[in-house]
Amino acid sequence: MPRYRRLTARGVVVRQPWEPRSCFYWLYAAVEPRSGETFYLEMPSLDAGCFSVFLREFGRCYRDSLNVLVLDNAAAHRARSVEVPENVVLLFLPAYSPEPSPVERLWRAIRARLDVFDERVRSQLEALRAHVAEIVRGLRAVEVSRLTRYDYILAALNAL
Repeated sequence: MPRYRRLTARGVVVRQPWEPRSCFYWLYAAVEPRSGETFYLEMPSLDAGCFSVFLREFGRCYRDSLNVLVLDNAAAHRARSVEVPENVVLLFLPAYSPEPSPVERLWRAIRARLDVFDERVRSQLEALRAHVAEIVRGLRAVEVSRLTRYDYILAALNAL
C-alpha cells in the first residue's frame, strides 16, 4: 500500500505515491532450554496481532503443559490487545536487558550463519527466507540447548 510523503513549501499540498524500499518478515520462536526443543512461526510483522497468533499456536502445540515464556519488553509483547492463552505465562525481563533471554542467543547463532550469506541474495526476501529456514532446520536440539540453557533458568526449571 503506497504511502504519501513529500516536502513542499508551506501551504502547498502535493501528493505523490511512495513505496517502501525494503520488505520484511519476522521469525518468532520459543525455546525449551533443557531439551533444545524449539517452536517457530514466521509472521509478516512484529505487532500485537501477530504475537497473539504466535501465542495461540504455541499454546495449541503445547496444550498439555503450563508454558512460561521469558520475553523482553518489546511493544508487541506488552500491548494490551495481546491475547494470552490460559496455558501460557509471560515473564518479562527488566527493561533494556534482553541479554538474559535464552532465545536471544539463538538469534545470534542464526545471524552469525547469515553473515556468511551472499549479500546479493540477502537482498532478495524469498531467498533470505529460504536460507533462514534452512539454518533453522539444521539446528540440532543439542546445539540449541547448549546455546540457551543458562544456570539460573535450569535452577528455576528444576525447582518446579
